[in-house]
Amino acid sequence: MKYIIETDHLTKRYGANLVVNQVNFHVPKGKVYGLLGRNGAGKTTAMKMMLQLVFPTGGSIRLFGKDCRDNAAALYRNIGSIIETPGFYGNLTGEENLKILARLRGQFSKNAVLDALEIVGLNKERRKIFSDYSLGMKQRLGIAAAIMHKPKLLILDEPINGLDPIGIWEIRTFLTKLTRDNGTTVFISSHVLSEIEQIADIIGVMHQGRLIEEVDMAELGKRSRTYTEFELSDGQLAVKIIKDHYRDTNYTIQDNTLRVYGSNHLVGEMNRDFALNGLIVTKINPREENLEEYFSKLIGGGGIA
Repeated sequence: MKYIIETDHLTKRYGANLVVNQVNFHVPKGKVYGLLGRNGAGKTTAMKMMLQLVFPTGGSIRLFGKDCRDNAAALYRNIGSIIETPGFYGNLTGEENLKILARLRGQFSKNAVLDALEIVGLNKERRKIFSDYSLGMKQRLGIAAAIMHKPKLLILDEPINGLDPIGIWEIRTFLTKLTRDNGTTVFISSHVLSEIEQIADIIGVMHQGRLIEEVDMAELGKRSRTYTEFELSDGQLAVKIIKDHYRDTNYTIQDNTLRVYGSNHLVGEMNRDFALNGLIVTKINPREENLEEYFSKLIGGGGIA
């Protein structure tokens, strides 16, 4: 079995609206796969199809090397998930909510609930009423519900949405530990690109229903472009100097910030020529494109909101 999740031309149409368009995911065992995309890109719908919450219009899904339509009950016992906002009884405690789920699922060890609460850092809040939980606590309780049965695969839709920096760090640390120590495969969507960059082994990028990129993070690192960023008193004069003296240089300009790509060996000479032409250079910063810049460039700019 090469992939834990593998889709073949996965498609979902609602009337005339093509939401997921012939998508081929490849998610290896024991890896964190980060799915990126703007709102409406088709991420949540794709994840719902993996969980049989909605059914494909076309294509197929293989989980653990098997068609998800065959012996579904056995396959889904090995999966934990959060899709959109986790739902719990507001008048019950976190512990009571998890115990109800445990009884409904009927396959947990005696300590499953307390172990899950401890893993997500809610063991001291287990007797607190759910309606009194903060948004971050609610998200963590959702993850506790997803991991009680020690699944081999976690499918998580925006699990760090609304968390404060400490909560994000806790979830990131937990997911990293889960894959490292238990070999759990994690398929996670998120808008927090800096977090995906820190935990993902592979990223997929969806745009307008299509998977337009699927790349190993190590490979992406090789593609990243380094550049030098100049903050200057006159961006247009800087461009004129570049055109006159460094014709083959790749650069971009925004207001008075100049980015020069792949010419680190020329930084000193450029700075000298800027000064000789009366330009004031206030900052020179060597940089490397991050995931957010890569993503924005890939889908044509505009961010992911």
